[in-house]
Amino acid sequence: MLLSVRALDMTVEGVSVGGVYTALRVPELDVLLDIGLAPRSFAATGNVFLSHGHADHIGALNTLLGLRGLGRLPPPRVFLPGEIREPVEAALASLGKIQRRPLEIDAVPLSPGDVSQVQSTLWVRAFRTHHTVPSLGFQFFRRVQKLKPEHRGLSGTEVAERRRAGEDLFLSSERLELAYATDTLVNVLDAVPSLLTSRVLVMECSFLDERKSVESAREKYHVHLSELIERADSFQNECLVLMHFSQAYAPEEVHRILERRCPEHLHRRIIAFAPRQGTWPG
Repeated sequence: MLLSVRALDMTVEGVSVGGVYTALRVPELDVLLDIGLAPRSFAATGNVFLSHGHADHIGALNTLLGLRGLGRLPPPRVFLPGEIREPVEAALASLGKIQRRPLEIDAVPLSPGDVSQVQSTLWVRAFRTHHTVPSLGFQFFRRVQKLKPEHRGLSGTEVAERRRAGEDLFLSSERLELAYATDTLVNVLDAVPSLLTSRVLVMECSFLDERKSVESAREKYHVHLSELIERADSFQNECLVLMHFSQAYAPEEVHRILERRCPEHLHRRIIAFAPRQGTWPG
């Protein structure tokens, strides 16, 4: 049922069908990207990132909490748009009353531009996506320290001695690992250009051809493949994982259309999050 693809040194696994459910896990980062479906294998992941409050992206949160309860795991950290924290917690409180046991989360409300630490060496920055309800995307990065050019000839011993003496030897930079943008207008790429330089970009591409016009896709606040093709020369990502395809397309059609329509220099970076054959999960 679950699809798994490899994007550089990261795994993206789960399901994503536009309007039905999206739930993706990146085990190397210990993160879940939305939770429209809650497989048992997702239960141990402790960091959940909710892009927005639509049911196909949040509807299985209570199931995930139930699975974690069975495993006696603590409440997960749930990073979410600040505007929806209160209604999400209220909904979980109501479900807890029905089940006669609490459904608790460690909520981390975010606004665009907020940065939060996920692990000891991993941070996330929230950015505004453009949808019909309050929504966010997430960019994961590591902070890397490098010797300043003038100090790169120093031995390890010299570096240690100068650091102990309080000398500033390093420059700090961000290594952009993975970005996640779903249920959004393509304008997000213009508003947050660093998305185009993340090593891996996981992005929705709900509509692929003339069966849905670009104008109609934009009216629904979703991305059309034609809009990505227009920006083909802008993508500097090593991998572009496209997901959230409309169920109007059979999975094998997705692969054929991407190969036919995308310029080769873009297509070779694309990983389609769709089975090679058969039907969509569920």
